[in-house]
Amino acid sequence: MKLLILGATGPTGRRLVELALRAGDQVTALVRNPAGLGDLADQVTVVMGDATSHRDVSAALAGQDAVVSALGRGASVVADDLFMRASAALIAAVEETGVSRVVWLSSFGVGHTLSWASVPQKVIYRTLLRSIYADKEIADDAVRASGLDWTVVYPTRLTHGQAKGTYRADDRLPMKGNPTISRADVAAFMHEAVHGSEWIGRSAVISD
Repeated sequence: MKLLILGATGPTGRRLVELALRAGDQVTALVRNPAGLGDLADQVTVVMGDATSHRDVSAALAGQDAVVSALGRGASVVADDLFMRASAALIAAVEETGVSRVVWLSSFGVGHTLSWASVPQKVIYRTLLRSIYADKEIADDAVRASGLDWTVVYPTRLTHGQAKGTYRADDRLPMKGNPTISRADVAAFMHEAVHGSEWIGRSAVISD
């Protein structure tokens, strides 16, 4: 599969790139700083640009089979409209290029998934993460309303642990406490989802 990955230099995106390469995919990474790819840079097609730019995303998306977004804000709790702007750029680009398959990374607690969170989780989501989660909700809704072959992924708290391969994934997955999932397992789910049809038009909540 010819696969465009957004957020390829991030901790989840790098794992996704590694998985895709091992699976034999032809990977294109749209990045602002190619150095962030490290030793992966020589194994992918690198396109320098901004994921919030319609023009840049369109250029990188041309000729691809699908796009996976693993964009994130890192340790920042300031949204800066990143996800809203990136979703708008992506939707315009996929409509222009005719690439309809999109897998989009969000977070558990955003939008409709907030109702399944525990009380302690809701406190964090409504305070510390309020700005980012509001931005993500706008972006997620835009992706779902796009008419494309979308999948929106809602992982619980991300860790840097090894992939377990035993995570749970469902449209509805109520939580207790503060569950986690490794970025490696999230990447594995997203890679599997983009290669299949099971999750098209569905919002996947995933957790250990």
